[in-house]
Amino acid sequence: MTRARIIGTGSYAPEKVLTNHDLAKLVETSDEWIVERTGIRQRHVAAEGEVTSDMALKASIRALELAQTRPEDLDVVIVGTISPDMPMPACAAFLAHKLGAKKAFAFDVSAACAGSLFGMSVAAQYIQTGAVKRALVVGVELLTRIIDWQDRNTCVLFGDAAGAMVMGPSEDEGRGVLSTHLHTDGAQTQILCIKGGGSLNPMSEQALKDKLHKVSMNGREVYKFAVRALSEAVKEALEHNHVTADGVTHVIAHQANLRIIDAVLDRLGIPQAKAWLNIDKYGNTSSASLPMTLDEANRAGRLQPGDTIAMMAIGAGMSWGSALVRW
Repeated sequence: MTRARIIGTGSYAPEKVLTNHDLAKLVETSDEWIVERTGIRQRHVAAEGEVTSDMALKASIRALELAQTRPEDLDVVIVGTISPDMPMPACAAFLAHKLGAKKAFAFDVSAACAGSLFGMSVAAQYIQTGAVKRALVVGVELLTRIIDWQDRNTCVLFGDAAGAMVMGPSEDEGRGVLSTHLHTDGAQTQILCIKGGGSLNPMSEQALKDKLHKVSMNGREVYKFAVRALSEAVKEALEHNHVTADGVTHVIAHQANLRIIDAVLDRLGIPQAKAWLNIDKYGNTSSASLPMTLDEANRAGRLQPGDTIAMMAIGAGMSWGSALVRW
């Protein structure tokens, strides 16, 4: 079987930075309160007129450059996002056009914060079957336009960013995506969702007044579910590949909350030093988080050929998963 391998990474965050001190002027909160509960110190905010596909484009160009791949050589463009340019068509269609990826088919994956991991898994299947030679997987979110800036439980968490991965067949049997493990529990849809704008609660004057078009979250329930689900998903990946926790070289995790990451690592018996952390700089960037974190670790020279990387992400749905990658 031909393994799929990540051959290029890229990321992008807008210039504007919103610190915890800035937020304290908007809602009743403080830098100390936010840092203690989340590990976040600042987040990036898209510029006026900047849209989701613009951010995706910048991250994609950087990933393609690192992969030495031309846009016209891409066979598929997959975008994980819940904040696209518009409800339809897919953000991936806008991205493919802006890139000039004329032969690629393009579509979005909606798994919220786990979107890029789900997208990576889909791309890996295409590559393993031989249907695709070059895939671009992007996680991108412009969340600052769909959060309630008067809700201190959510507005302190999220930021705007994009991360991208170029994938292709591995020339070395031992390297690449060893396995992915995806899960969804639809019974948990209400603990993290956007209630308005769909067929259940169509957009209306009342829906706007009730802020149903904004992110709604039960933070306590999300935390409890995430710690258990992510721990089990990573164990599943390790057991599937006969790898012990000691055999993990690096952890690339969705940066949702530092307390969640620490709790999962503690359950797995993996020291925090093995995890690349950037939540303090960007906050929760949802589907952008995983590829952005991977890109930072990659460009810092942290990832070396043969390293074993455990990935994990969880988002609304609840949808979550893990992957084990041999770099």
